[in-house]
Amino acid sequence: MVQNRNYDIMMEKQIKEYDKYKKKRKMLLHCCCAPCSSHCLEVLIKHFDITAYFYNPNITDYEEYIKRWNELLRFVTQVYKEHQVNTYLEEHDAESFLDMARGMEHYPEKGARCYKCYRLRMEKAAAYAKQNGYDCFTTTLSISPHKNAGWINEIGSELSEIYGIDYLYSDFKKKNGYKRSIELSAEYGLYRQNFCGCEFSRR
Repeated sequence: MVQNRNYDIMMEKQIKEYDKYKKKRKMLLHCCCAPCSSHCLEVLIKHFDITAYFYNPNITDYEEYIKRWNELLRFVTQVYKEHQVNTYLEEHDAESFLDMARGMEHYPEKGARCYKCYRLRMEKAAAYAKQNGYDCFTTTLSISPHKNAGWINEIGSELSEIYGIDYLYSDFKKKNGYKRSIELSAEYGLYRQNFCGCEFSRR
């Protein structure tokens, strides 16, 4: 991983290049939840035709999975109806996460298990984006102060090479992005969970 890269500046440069096209680029935005997606959509909506893509097998509890999806759907429908933001729900797939995490159940948060969790979710998004004709993909994960933006962007870059699709670098927490997500959550009454989703972080 390259240290001290400013992914926010990198994103701005990429967006300027994308804006040279006569029409918006088609983006798949991997969304972890409505609160995190709120500010990310606010930043990206002017530049991209977006599909909010929900695939988070780390949320092992089905009711929690659907609750977070429904909040994302409600927010997108309420706020971005005129922009025609599309949404896509992947099936609940907790077994993929549990298989991936086997042997790492007692690893600390922000460690190797989390890195592999980022990759699991982002790879599914990259594959879907490529298979369905998107121009680029990215994820909302970097908005969280609890997530490693360096890892997230490293994974995105690798997946871009593997799948042959552009990845938009990001660090959405920059410029008070995380604070803005809290403000938007309060404004729209969004459900803000107090754990990432997996049973290990819940503990």
